[in-house]
Amino acid sequence: MHLPAETMNAIIYYLALPFLYLISYLPFKLLYLLSDGFYVLVYTVFAYRKKIVTENLKQSFPDKSSAELEHIRRGFYHYLCDLALETIKTLSISPAALKKHFSHDDISVLENYFNENQSVIIIMGHLGSWELGGAYFSQILVHQVYAIYHPMANRHFDRFFCRMRTRSGARLYPMKDAFKGMIRNRNEVTATVFIADQTPAPENAHWMTFMNQDTPVFKGTEVIARKLDYPVIYVSAIREKRGQYKIHFELLVEHPQRLTKNELTEVHTKRLQQDIIDHPETWLWSHRRWKHKKP
Repeated sequence: MHLPAETMNAIIYYLALPFLYLISYLPFKLLYLLSDGFYVLVYTVFAYRKKIVTENLKQSFPDKSSAELEHIRRGFYHYLCDLALETIKTLSISPAALKKHFSHDDISVLENYFNENQSVIIIMGHLGSWELGGAYFSQILVHQVYAIYHPMANRHFDRFFCRMRTRSGARLYPMKDAFKGMIRNRNEVTATVFIADQTPAPENAHWMTFMNQDTPVFKGTEVIARKLDYPVIYVSAIREKRGQYKIHFELLVEHPQRLTKNELTEVHTKRLQQDIIDHPETWLWSHRRWKHKKP
């Protein structure tokens, strides 16, 4: 019997839900033991996207030896398994537990803007533990945090991830409604988070060299920043060791309207690139970031 897609989506969701919550309540030691088991399956047995990861690394680091690339690749797959389980941990982790696994550097730049009733834009990449890190800095920032997200096709999982991402106090904008939402909430002092290293349609992108390759970059972050003239803060969640992250806050641009066209896009993309070079195992190499060719 062929079941409707919506029915199948519901079945998959309700079957997965107990296991997701069970994993979220595991202590970190058991969580990482489980992650080690997943690593064997993901890397050795199923070779998840290994061809994509290998090609991305070769193109990004042409001067590295095969042994160096293999070291990064294995490190990435270990990190990917940790990341998946740490993300699930966001479902139930307490503020006190978050503080055991995260720290942050000086946030006075954000506090100063808040005291001036100035909203800001935060730019991040798929580097480090961005989901669990987002839960942490939602608690330490004085601004009301809004995160931009891409709605999922399965509405059950979409609601599930929305609950997960907002339980620490953040609020959400669907990607296509981000600017409207920021205008609607312009009287509120906010920090709106953009994940700026996804892959846009090539005809609507700014093309630049990123990780040694021609790369399309979303222009939407810059367009919104220039229209609103909000200060732009770069944030990274750097893994210092397994299970320990440090959040860094860095003022990139105070007045985006004073920059030339595409300058902000170049600035934040090059800043992310430096973090990737410094911490290559903890960027999302399995993403098909270079699937489009420059027109």
